[in-house]
Amino acid sequence: MKITVLGCGTSTGVPIIGCPCAVCTSDNEKNKRYRSSVYIEIDKTKILIDTTPDFRSQALENSIKIIDAVLYTHPHSDHLNGIDELRIFNFWKQGAINIYSYKEHLDEIKKRFSYIFDDGKITGGGKPMLVPNIVDDKVFKINEIEIIPVKLYHGDMRNMGVRINNFAYLTDCNSIPDESYKLMENLDVLIIDALRFRKHPTHFSLQEALEEIDKIKPKFAYLTHMTHDFDYEELLKQLPVGVEPAYDGLEIKL
Repeated sequence: MKITVLGCGTSTGVPIIGCPCAVCTSDNEKNKRYRSSVYIEIDKTKILIDTTPDFRSQALENSIKIIDAVLYTHPHSDHLNGIDELRIFNFWKQGAINIYSYKEHLDEIKKRFSYIFDDGKITGGGKPMLVPNIVDDKVFKINEIEIIPVKLYHGDMRNMGVRINNFAYLTDCNSIPDESYKLMENLDVLIIDALRFRKHPTHFSLQEALEEIDKIKPKFAYLTHMTHDFDYEELLKQLPVGVEPAYDGLEIKL
């Protein structure tokens, strides 16, 4: 299994437009963060988690040509608004793409992008061909690959974390219900939300993320959904052994 971090930035991305801070003006490529997303390859199965507004650039920079399915963690714009870019992957796949999320998230996606899911014709370049699949906290399969939904909370919103084999991805969360911890035992790699140093009402702070890592006890953990508060090299020095900031283009092989 190979996991590619397509983006590890928060909703503004890093650099933030117009920001003169040291991180936003840094020459270090690891301080340049697209909106958060990962691409997972297991044998011939290719799974994307979220379609960010940066998805076209993410796909080009990482030579992505095949997508078998998309898992949506939640329908906030920074995780969804690249959905139209999926239409070219219909062309390469020569068929529709299955998308998966909780019912309330799929309902919101259908509402916001109704033209994709209604029966009306669209002129011009066409529209993505997508098949919604409701996730109900039970294990499901994509091409015989088991997907374990991990319930999280993003403020008051139920959010979908994902475990595949010995890897888990938890973005946009500030609370993990007790029943979800047992789903994350014996992980080799965890990627977890760590927005900034200060507390936030819907995201883990750095300290809170480290506390969650200590509870979950993966062999290794990466931080994602990071703001411009974090300089990559400076943060790396502060983190305990076995924890590192993610960076765009990071490849993890398991």
